Amino acid sequence: MQISTFPGACTAADRLTMRILSGLQPTGRLHIGNFFGMMEPAIRLQDEGEAFYFIADYHSLTSVQDPTALRENSLHLATDFLACGLDPAKATLFRQSDVPEVTELSWILSTLTPIPMLENCHSYKDKTARGMVPNTGLFTYPVLMAADILIYDSDIVPVGRDQKQHVEVTRDLAAKFNNTFGETLRIPQARIKEETAVVPGLDGQKMSKSYRNIIGLFEEEKALKKKIMGIITDSTPVEEPKDPDTSLVFTLYKLVADDSAVSAMEEDFRRGGTGYGDFKKRLFESVWDYFAPMRARRAELTANPDHVHYILKSSAEKARTIAAQTMDRVRKAAGLR
Repeated sequence: MQISTFPGACTAADRLTMRILSGLQPTGRLHIGNFFGMMEPAIRLQDEGEAFYFIADYHSLTSVQDPTALRENSLHLATDFLACGLDPAKATLFRQSDVPEVTELSWILSTLTPIPMLENCHSYKDKTARGMVPNTGLFTYPVLMAADILIYDSDIVPVGRDQKQHVEVTRDLAAKFNNTFGETLRIPQARIKEETAVVPGLDGQKMSKSYRNIIGLFEEEKALKKKIMGIITDSTPVEEPKDPDTSLVFTLYKLVADDSAVSAMEEDFRRGGTGYGDFKKRLFESVWDYFAPMRARRAELTANPDHVHYILKSSAEKARTIAAQTMDRVRKAAGLR
């Protein structure tokens, strides 16, 4: 992996570890699709390098404009992340808005960003096509994302395929800044999460709050059971064999059950004699049991919000120290100092 170097900045080798950056928007309560798609891989990565994870509250303003909801969502997101295994001794977890330097870098980068580059971004076109009212923040989202990545001298950015283009924009903008003002910004690498399958929702589409088909990460027991028992299945009689490969129940079960349980359910599907109601009960029990330790940890954190606030504050101080160093280089290079 080649990483650009520049005067006054340490290389990944100098740091003895690579720096990993990722973020998640606080647009509502999390669901198991968020967990398996972003949170679980992010928690694994905290053992691979120096992990920086931010709560993207600036980004979420393009869709969440209720201040109370935004504050609550941000705290819930931090609490959920910690409950699910993020270790503040290994990973830096902070609110994006606690590092306001990122908006300054975003503005500087925007002066180098060609309009056609943003017009060609898939995310903007997809969201407006789904009826989201376009605004400047939504249009310039990739520039702020580039600032998020570059301000921390990030080496690796784990993203799904739908976000790969934004990392390419980041690399292009960093290279353009360096070509214009001299070697200043580190060129990051995208790590595509090929292994992360799309988690289906209750209707078989991708699990998403916008589709209203989610299984909440920390659903109450009754609500969880009602949702899972309400999953629509085909009309194959109980005694007949069933195809596990086309079953939403089986797809979800594979996420939360161990290998022996998955094999047993697959055999029961193919043999026949077991109804979908039984399979749904097994799915409910496995989802409930899988997240039980995280629910217990979350209850402890919810009872002590000051501890969560302390983690966010201390992590933001660390993040802001690094951001300030980057901005010092950027301002000097651009003639602002």
